[in-house]
Amino acid sequence: MSSSTGQTDDKLAGLPFDGEALAVGTAETLAQLPDADARVSAADIDLVSAHGTATPLNDRIETAALKRALGRRAHEIPINSIKGSLGHTMGAAAALEAFMCLLSAQRGLIPPTLHLEEPDPECDLDYVPGQARPGRPRVMLSTSMGFGGCNGALVLEAA
Repeated sequence: MSSSTGQTDDKLAGLPFDGEALAVGTAETLAQLPDADARVSAADIDLVSAHGTATPLNDRIETAALKRALGRRAHEIPINSIKGSLGHTMGAAAALEAFMCLLSAQRGLIPPTLHLEEPDPECDLDYVPGQARPGRPRVMLSTSMGFGGCNGALVLEAA
């Protein structure tokens, strides 16, 4: 199962970056999950693959967006970014992040966010620092932030 949506951040031109556009896109993705497949809801998400560019501005925006979209649940979900191991692969980033989600579910291992040694106090979620941990996520959320404020979210469910 997958559902995705995009949202453009019209606040790119000097106005506040508060994660609203990414939060709205993520919330819309979760709301668009097929009603006939009621097995999955936002409360079921048990892994987030963050866009995670490791820049203070983007990471703060993404943290704020996840908190807005997932509420208190955001603090309970392991969140990682694979850009520390792959670099930013530009247009391929979202596909590789989705692939990582599926491999994580298949292999029972949640990859770490490499090189996360001193987290920003505003990025206070569980970003899986240091090393991989056991876990077999069933429902995964992958978020993407593109140039010019094009944001998207993808929900994947393991078979």
